[in-house]
Formats: sequence, structure tokens, C-alpha cells
Amino acid sequence: MIVDRRVLPHLDWACVAALLALMTIGVVSIYSAKWDFVHQAPGREFWKQLYAVGISLVVFAVCLLVDYRSLTQRSLIFYGALIALLLYVSFFGVIRNGSRRWIPLGGFDFQPSEFARVVVALVLAAYFAGAQRLSKSMREIAFGALFLAAPLLLIYRQPDLGTSVTLIPVFLGVVLLGGMRMKWLAIAALVALVLAWPAYRFVLSDYQRGRIQTFVNPDLDPRGDAYQQRQATITVGSGGLFGKGFGGATQAGGYGFLPEAHNDFVFSGLAEEHGFLGVLVALLLYLFVILRGLEAAKLAKDRLGAYLVIGILSGFAFQVVYNITMSAGLAPVKGLTLPLMSYGGSSLMATLAGFGLILNVRMRRFTN
Repeated sequence: MIVDRRVLPHLDWACVAALLALMTIGVVSIYSAKWDFVHQAPGREFWKQLYAVGISLVVFAVCLLVDYRSLTQRSLIFYGALIALLLYVSFFGVIRNGSRRWIPLGGFDFQPSEFARVVVALVLAAYFAGAQRLSKSMREIAFGALFLAAPLLLIYRQPDLGTSVTLIPVFLGVVLLGGMRMKWLAIAALVALVLAWPAYRFVLSDYQRGRIQTFVNPDLDPRGDAYQQRQATITVGSGGLFGKGFGGATQAGGYGFLPEAHNDFVFSGLAEEHGFLGVLVALLLYLFVILRGLEAAKLAKDRLGAYLVIGILSGFAFQVVYNITMSAGLAPVKGLTLPLMSYGGSSLMATLAGFGLILNVRMRRFTN
């Protein structure tokens, strides 16, 4: 049965409440960051995010109610659709700020790359759970990596290094759970370290190298590549313990010194308005949903469910940690949203789709 009402009593309502709380914080932060002082009204980004919340909750409900085993059986269909959409974007997508990432749909922009983490987790879970495969064979790992390679390269070419990198933790989470030997991980890390310099010199674009250089030395280009990093750090520090209060932000709000305060740097705006205490609440909520996700993997009735949960959760946790450390000036700037809080309908839909599947696995642990 695709939908079984008997599993609904086992829904993790505490996790649902935490997800809703993080979304609410995000919507309020966008409202404040994009307030239109000329017309004394919320900016259009706020209203678009509200519409995205409604659509995302529908997506969440679908991914929650449809048996995850039925979805993984169709994972290759989803994977094919993802590759087709990414190829379409490569040729016909909308270009903004030098990147071609979006498909215009009426008044909204659809970003297929945001769904790559969920789709890759689905197809990898189906692959490694099928025929009792274990990721202890280099051949099995290499074949599984092919599912990672195609979307990663297509997203990187948009160019979108930040989103493409988030697919790697999805793959690592699944293969490590499947039993990959740690020595192979150590060898892969060593190879990556050896290739880091050639990649820096010949693979990264000029602006990407510039962000790394200014991260190491922020005084190198304070008004150029280092501007966002410096402003984000100043914004976080200006909040102090209690913050400036809702609507009181000057860096992320009033004077608009911080670019993308409603998107990539929404966490910095939260820190300025609500201080360390507000940041602590958000961090505890993120920690709570991650721990509930890990518990869902532990309670999963089969390897398929456990692989799926860990794959989705690994990508989510990496994105949260990187965005927050970036906002605090502890990591180079990348175009990477903060899940559940940043502006962007595609990001929100993909994140809730992922957690719908996580809670789906958890509440079906008692079914046959």
C-alpha cells in the first residue's frame, strides 16, 4: 500500500514542530531584511517565501505519506528527470550574476540543483540496499559514485560550486554506513589533499580563488572579494548578547551593508537582531532535528530506510554547518543557503521533501 493511515500515529511531531519553528524564524528574518522603507511594507521576497512555505508543506506531506519503498523503487525515474532538468538548465536556464541555474515558472524561479541531494540519496539508497550490496567492494563504491558524478558535474558547470559540493556528504554518508573501510576514506582524503593545489590553480575560476585568498587574508581586497566576508562577521558581532531587536538591524537591514542578508547570510541577520541568545535557539533547533534524524536512521526497519535517512541528513547537516561557519567568518564564502531559513522556494521545498522522507522512514518502522 502506498499510503497507510495506520502509520500516522507514529509521526514524530516534535521534529515537525522544530522544522516549523525554523521556517518561522526564516520567514520573520526575511521580512525584516527585505522591509521596504520607501513604501513601509514587506518586500516581495517575503510574500514569495510565504507562497513557497505553502507549496513546500504540500511537498512535505506527499513525501511523508507515500511509502518510501515505493519512492526508492522509482528512484531511477527521479534521477533521470533530475539529469534532464539539469541539462535543460545548462542550455536554456536563466542567467543571473554569471550563473545559469534557474527555470522561470510564472513569477517564480525553479532551481533543479536544490533537489539533487534528495534524488541522489534516493538512488544511492536503492542501489546499495538492493541485492544486499555492501560498500566494502571498490567496484560497488565506484559504480555508486557514477550516480554522484553526473549531477555534481552538471551543477558545477552552472557554475555552482557550493551546491555541487553538498552532494559529496550524501555519498559519503551512505557508503560509510554501508561499511566502507576507513583506510579507503583516508586514501581518498590524501588524494584530495595532493590534488588541492592543481585544482586551485586550474579548476577554480578567478572569483573562487579570490574568495579563498581573501578568507586567508581579509585585508587583501576589503572592498571586493572580501567585502561579504567582512560585513557578515561585523553583522554577527554587532548583535552582542541580546541583539538590536526585531527590525533594528542596521547592517543586515536598514543600511543594507550586508549583501544577501535574506539569503546566504540570513544567519548573520538573525545574530544582529536577536544576538547570541537568538543564535543559540536556532542552533539548538538545528541540532534537535539532526538528532531526531539520526534516531530515525537507528529505528529504520531496513537498510534501505537507514541509507536514505543518512544520505539526506548528511547533506543537510553539511549545508547547515558550512553556512553558519561562513556567516561567522570561519569558512570561505560560497553561494550556499541555510536550509529552512534562507530565502528560496526550491531550497525550502527540497529540504522539506528530504525531511518528509526521513519522518516517513521513522513512522513506518512498525509496518511489514
